[in-house]
Amino acid sequence: MAHFLIIGLGNPGASYAANRHNAGFMAIEQIIADYGFSKPQRKFGGSLSEGMIAERKCFTFCPLGYMNTSGVPASEMANFYKIPLENIIVIHDELDIDLGRLKVKRGGGNGGHNGLRSLDAHMGADYARIRFGIGHPGDKNRVADYVLSDFAKDEMPLVETLVEEISKHLPLLLKGDEAGFMNKIALATKEPTSATK
Repeated sequence: MAHFLIIGLGNPGASYAANRHNAGFMAIEQIIADYGFSKPQRKFGGSLSEGMIAERKCFTFCPLGYMNTSGVPASEMANFYKIPLENIIVIHDELDIDLGRLKVKRGGGNGGHNGLRSLDAHMGADYARIRFGIGHPGDKNRVADYVLSDFAKDEMPLVETLVEEISKHLPLLLKGDEAGFMNKIALATKEPTSATK
């Protein structure tokens, strides 16, 4: 039975840790803690951990190059463990979704996200995405600074709730129940959410 791979996108280093662009890294940290995964180790140019979720062997992986090179280490890791695209879930920040909302989809475009662009180029695009809304600054010229800015103090409780809920309900996604996953998130956040194919 093929294993699962959960990839979190972000930029390495303490100065980026609380950035909006690092929502994926935040979620991976929560998953590792909640499910008692192994201590992360540096392998394949990223941070690799492993454990069990819903009786399925899972790996978490955070590429430790910068965002626009994420696909190289991620594809090496997936190839080594022979993990098919349909068993890969990527957690990333999403400008086009309001803060406090999530969407799940499989495949599609990269929306200008450099991490997704790199993953698509090296692995193909038909993986599942947890799109973690961070909102848009309202001006495309401000996007670069915005995604590399920290979540505001008053935003952090909502961010932390979303990260916890992603981890808690991940077993549903592993079973292919995207609608069930989104319903649980909606109940927890009392926000309108949807799953899109």
